[in-house]
Amino acid sequence: MSIDYHEKLKSSILPFTGILLFFLLALYIRTIPAEGVFISENFVRFGGNDPWYHLRNVENILHNFPSMLWFDAYTQYPHGTDQVFAPLFDMFLASIIWIIGMGNPSTELTHTICAYYPALLGSLVVIPTYFVGKWAFNDRRIGLLAALLIALAPGQFLSRAIIGFNDHHIAEALLSTVVAMFLIGGLRRSESSDFTLSHLREKGFSQIRPFLPYFLLTGFFLGAYTLAWKGALFFSFIIGVYITAQHIIDHMHGRSTEYLAIGGMAIFAVALVMVLLAPEIGNTKFRQIFGLTAGLVAFPLLSVISYYMREKQLNRYYYPLSVAALFGGGILLARVVSESAYALVTSVFGYFMRTGGGLTIAEASPLMGGQFTLQPLWYNFALAGILSFFALAILAYIAIYRRNNREQTFLIVWSVMIIWAMLQQNRFAYYYSVNAAILSAYLGIKVLDLAGWKNIKSPFAEATSSISDWLKQIKPVHAVALVLVVLVLAYPSYDLSMQQNQGTGGPNGYWIEATQWMKYNTPDPGLDYYESYEQPPEGELYPYPDEAYGVMSWWDYGHWLEVIGHRIPNANPFQQGIGGRRGSMEDENKPGASTFFTASSEAEATAVLEAIHPDPHKAGARYVVSDVEMATGKFYAMAAWTLDTDNYYVQAQTAQGTQTVPGERYFNTMEARLHIFDGDGLEQYRMVHETPAANTAETGYKQVYNALFGGNIEVVNTGYVKIFEYVDGATITGQAPEGEEVTITNTIRTTTGRTFEYSQSTTATDGTYEFVVPYSTEGPMTGQTQFDTAPTGSYKVSFGDTTESVRVSESAVLNGGEIEV
Repeated sequence: MSIDYHEKLKSSILPFTGILLFFLLALYIRTIPAEGVFISENFVRFGGNDPWYHLRNVENILHNFPSMLWFDAYTQYPHGTDQVFAPLFDMFLASIIWIIGMGNPSTELTHTICAYYPALLGSLVVIPTYFVGKWAFNDRRIGLLAALLIALAPGQFLSRAIIGFNDHHIAEALLSTVVAMFLIGGLRRSESSDFTLSHLREKGFSQIRPFLPYFLLTGFFLGAYTLAWKGALFFSFIIGVYITAQHIIDHMHGRSTEYLAIGGMAIFAVALVMVLLAPEIGNTKFRQIFGLTAGLVAFPLLSVISYYMREKQLNRYYYPLSVAALFGGGILLARVVSESAYALVTSVFGYFMRTGGGLTIAEASPLMGGQFTLQPLWYNFALAGILSFFALAILAYIAIYRRNNREQTFLIVWSVMIIWAMLQQNRFAYYYSVNAAILSAYLGIKVLDLAGWKNIKSPFAEATSSISDWLKQIKPVHAVALVLVVLVLAYPSYDLSMQQNQGTGGPNGYWIEATQWMKYNTPDPGLDYYESYEQPPEGELYPYPDEAYGVMSWWDYGHWLEVIGHRIPNANPFQQGIGGRRGSMEDENKPGASTFFTASSEAEATAVLEAIHPDPHKAGARYVVSDVEMATGKFYAMAAWTLDTDNYYVQAQTAQGTQTVPGERYFNTMEARLHIFDGDGLEQYRMVHETPAANTAETGYKQVYNALFGGNIEVVNTGYVKIFEYVDGATITGQAPEGEEVTITNTIRTTTGRTFEYSQSTTATDGTYEFVVPYSTEGPMTGQTQFDTAPTGSYKVSFGDTTESVRVSESAVLNGGEIEV
């Protein structure tokens, strides 16, 4: 026993050292852009959008420990929202921070741990990847090479695990790989146990003791995975497909299938118990229960059918037909018994497909973008992505024409299912990075074996061997082959990762400045940001205080407005509050961000804003925040959510040839009126703040307007982010000759010192004229918006040879006061 122990310890030194080095290498790559995350003493810039909401969850848990934020009134005004994320990712992270902070962690500690957390999780994927590669092929060399490749993996696997990108995606990759690791471990041990139910009756649990712990651990981590991501039924589906396929394979070869029933039931039973104990899983708990229960019923049924057919010595080809009939009958039964159950079952086949505005979500768009190209494969996996398909083809050939093991069959099913999901939504590329690393490592080791490495004994294979003995076996051809394989597989991944890890994304300086300005210069919405909110009864609105209000912006920016600005967005990155249509143009164009910004007039936009709140005396939002991306590149996404995209952009002949340019319909939209024209001429929307400008496409849009539509606006870049306030507006009335054209103007100076002209024109009727204006000439009021964009002087009302000056108080603007000239 002592010799065996020392041999095992000695043989573990090399892989342990390799795994540790690869872990540290992965951590180093992922933390290089730390300066772009810790940008000041008081601010940590998290990447993307959802990481900010995870921060929201973690901070709320820490303020109410250990309670989860099950309902959030601080987003999607005026409805609030149930917790969208599955709870485990944030609960586990908050618990770590709470323990390290001894029950009272500082904001600095919280933000620092949250920033490093994804990099740590991404680096930990090295460990299960090693064991999957080793156990699937019974070759630790494949495991080590796979661990190196996943440590260097570029693309989405890197970006989801970069410092500051604190999202649950990398936890999905880690936990799903651990699930695969223990499942493969259980399959590996079940292969040598020759388990049947008759053996269980004769010999007791000794027959299942070698593999049952692995299946129970598979179930535990499948449960953890399910509690970390509400879409985790996907991996349960992968396991279900594999168990079904393995049933067919085993039956066709005359082998017992009972181990699959025992293993599958153990896995799904443990996961089901964990799901049942969870209060909620992002509003998908019923779906998870349904799917896991279906597996618990199906797995033993598959084995019973196989056992019966073997006992009756029926033709083996009847079994796959029976399985197909079983699943077809299950779908038919679901349709008869429950329409909702039927919809749930059939939705699996298009589980990740998006249409309409959903296709504008970057991570949800198809990998290939509707056309075949290798560019996405290279970006996400380097050469490993392409080589993995060759490896998969080799494994499939072995499975069909020879006999592979159960572990490799699972690897094939797992990889094919991930490819299927990835082609529908590119986000699953970070899942396939693990598969690509393992499959390409398998191919790489096969190449080394062809070069003679299979004849070289490991330095730790025997107790008497040594490093020097091992080195004596290596010839120049072996060394050259090793260097070439590692360089061909590893260097492109390393090179891409070092190119791609230079930034973390997230809010730029303009958005940080704008949201922080809102936090300190707009009225408090009357809610405690860290409160544990009570969910309102079904069908009722959350009882917001009278001073509460929404902030209208595109959904991309909702979490930034909430978490940095401590203001309540109407729309958020959960795709809530967007409005528009989902099915066809015949659907109602529901009020929301898409309908507001694409509205063709101020009156139409205001009607949308008023319709968002069911109380006719309250508007859906008090502030509107626009950035130059919404006015240019992202505008098409806004239109796409309404399904009405015609004529916003038209073909025009330019000096560079025929080009697609913004058309008249675009320039009439509320977004263009606000951002391109600074809200000039609007009655109830005033700019209250703008950030500095950046070099953007804004000037090109203005050139088009001047050249094609007779405009005369200054061709300059203006504020990157602009904040407008929706007000009642002050009504200015006066007398003028019948039919006389009357104009009101003022010069507005913005935050940056830039000035622009605000003007309206009307025609006197019955000897009077009337204007509704949004700007105050007297400055802000205490407790209201502390605007820093305002008129430089009085309004000028002009008609004929008459010019009159008008002063407008802030109270009149906010309360709809009247001023007679």
